[in-house]
Amino acid sequence: MQVEYTKMFIDGSWCDSDSGETFENINAANGETIARIPLAGHSDVDRAVQAAARAQREWARWTPAERGRVLRRAAQLLRENVEEIARLESLDTGRPIQETPEADVESGAACLEYFGGIAAGIEGEYGDLSRAFYYTRREPLGVCAGIGAWNYPLQIACWKSAPALATGNAMVFKPAELTPLTATRLAAIYREAGLPDGLFNVVHGFAETGQAMTEHHGVAKVSFTGEAGTGKKVMGSAAGTLKQVTMELGGKSPLVIFADANIDEAVSAAMMANFYSQGEICTNGTRVFVDASIEEEFLERLRQRTEKLKLGDPMNPDTQVGPLISKEHMEVVLGYMEDGKASSARLVTGGERATGGELDKGAWVLPTIFAGCSDDMEIVREEIFGPVMSVLTFDDEDEVLRRANDTEYGLAAGLFTRDLTRAHRVAAALQAGVVWVNSYNVTPIEMPFGGVKGSGIGRENGHAAIEFYTQRKSVYVELEGVDCAYD
Repeated sequence: MQVEYTKMFIDGSWCDSDSGETFENINAANGETIARIPLAGHSDVDRAVQAAARAQREWARWTPAERGRVLRRAAQLLRENVEEIARLESLDTGRPIQETPEADVESGAACLEYFGGIAAGIEGEYGDLSRAFYYTRREPLGVCAGIGAWNYPLQIACWKSAPALATGNAMVFKPAELTPLTATRLAAIYREAGLPDGLFNVVHGFAETGQAMTEHHGVAKVSFTGEAGTGKKVMGSAAGTLKQVTMELGGKSPLVIFADANIDEAVSAAMMANFYSQGEICTNGTRVFVDASIEEEFLERLRQRTEKLKLGDPMNPDTQVGPLISKEHMEVVLGYMEDGKASSARLVTGGERATGGELDKGAWVLPTIFAGCSDDMEIVREEIFGPVMSVLTFDDEDEVLRRANDTEYGLAAGLFTRDLTRAHRVAAALQAGVVWVNSYNVTPIEMPFGGVKGSGIGRENGHAAIEFYTQRKSVYVELEGVDCAYD
């Protein structure tokens, strides 16, 4: 597949870095080099921020309806180019082509369409004070920095840029160095849709590039998606200039399956919560708590279906599981699998590298299930970010809630039960920013998304995102003159 969008995009132009330095973008399926990508330094970031600041001042004067039309046109263009962009995403991430048209391109288009649709309806408040009144204005922050993760690069670029642009901001976006391609493709889409130059800039690089963005005095807000340790560093860096931050970090989410659950549905959810996108999803329900009375039946159905999953070329429509993002990450995941084998957990299936033929060239591991797990095991405590499921048993609701909440994370949770009262009671008690009832990993753009505890700060998506890309200004209007205490 020919790859065109490999440069940076600053002030409406494709460009190399000032230094001329580059880095390799590697195909995780076969270890081959896809392209060389320009490595942005401080001067490149500064150039992007300066361009964004100039463009934002004019963009803020556009009416919200005018801004919304550009976003809706961009959504249409994403859909018109779905096959090409989905293939680019599968090439870059290793995720199967049967996922990326819907989970990436359509998800991104829905985001642009949603925020384009609500842009004209963003309003302030009014209050009558008898002799005066006040109103509030929702005003843009200015230049926002977006730093993306490598698992859903296009979706994340849309989730960050759409609300920023809809509310009158500009954005400098850095995709993860492992998946740089679709953010620059999105830049081309925005330009074709009529977005003025400078409003969406893309710079490439590693931690140093991100740090240049978070420390830049011209940046008003940082929105970061990634693992918790990096998030803390980003937040600390942004604190130096009191930037606003949104942090969407990691998780070790519980999926609780009660005895009255539909077992086939619960098995489906557990598989989606662990093996979709090779398990490289921050919300994944990797701690599966199963009522002890149904454990044996649940595990047998789960094992049978898991062992039928098809690994192979991500571009093959029949492939269900692709490679991990890199061989380095594969070694980390294999290390956790070895820890699981060395513990008292029971390996149900998988637990090793997938080999044979073309698989030998890439970063492939088998979907893995451990049963008989305990809460103190490393595979149960740590975010693995791979297709590794830990199954635990419980006896009553109070017990499972206590154990499910016993984690530093709080991004997501799920539960399966036919008892409606229990469903709402448990959903209220789970310490998580998102809770799914009789489902898992469904993230409609209309629903706010984000975590609690160590899983993040702020919310993306829904009307809630507007709160994090605007600042409220209060205006007091006197009607009867100044009440002065002095002669």
